[in-house]
Amino acid sequence: MPIYMDRHFIEDAKRSAIADAHEKDLQIQDKHHVKFLTYWFDEARCSAFCLVDAPNKAAIQSAHDEAHGSVPHEIIEVDPGVVQAFLGRVEDPVPINTSSEPEIDSAFRVIMFTDLKDSTLMTTLHGDTRALHLLHVHNALTRNELREHDGHEVKHTGDGIMASFSSVPKSVECAVSIQKAFDSHNEENPEDGLFLRIGLSAGEPIEEHGDLFGTSVQLAARLCSHAEPGQVLIAENVRELYGDGPVAFESQGGVTPKGFEQAVQIYSAIC
Repeated sequence: MPIYMDRHFIEDAKRSAIADAHEKDLQIQDKHHVKFLTYWFDEARCSAFCLVDAPNKAAIQSAHDEAHGSVPHEIIEVDPGVVQAFLGRVEDPVPINTSSEPEIDSAFRVIMFTDLKDSTLMTTLHGDTRALHLLHVHNALTRNELREHDGHEVKHTGDGIMASFSSVPKSVECAVSIQKAFDSHNEENPEDGLFLRIGLSAGEPIEEHGDLFGTSVQLAARLCSHAEPGQVLIAENVRELYGDGPVAFESQGGVTPKGFEQAVQIYSAIC
């Protein structure tokens, strides 16, 4: 059966109430031939997301309606592998111990894109073997910092990496750390300089066009392409949510990325 993600807007809901609703879903799921795999809840944004194995959208709506009456506002079909990459799980988390409740996180994520400058030119300049080695260096430098900052690699794009973070501060600090790692590499290997662009945006998994993290992914990719080599560009919501911390920012004003109708305010992180 296909896998779906649904979205609920639930004003003033508490974590215990959402956990109770999930338990009620599990109790009647067989009757509706569905399987509720897991859920995410964001109390601040009044949003809950369920991951469901079901024959169709109507079966999900019927099951929710009978269980607790909270019918989802939106339902999209998803690839569980992509959900795993973005959100880190496709099943209920295991409790730390038998007496504790499982830790249910928010589905809000920061999306990062990196892009290696002149990656296609490296083969011409250095030959196949050397170019492949430099690409491996790029991968190692980036992935080391992702691990250090709890980032999830969503996919390798050929000349960069797409990743997601549940923590805004860690995402920004990871991006800065990646650039510093490349700076160190370039100082030690001036003949093999590698220069990276990075873009960050953030949002919830179900957006206007039915794609998982659609607008957030598009904006992060556009900011990455707009960045100068060695620069980190971040969307306004990431800057606001970062708050006060060790990373400083400079406003870059408003830009209208390709595919967007309105200008967005962007900032550069000082690396």
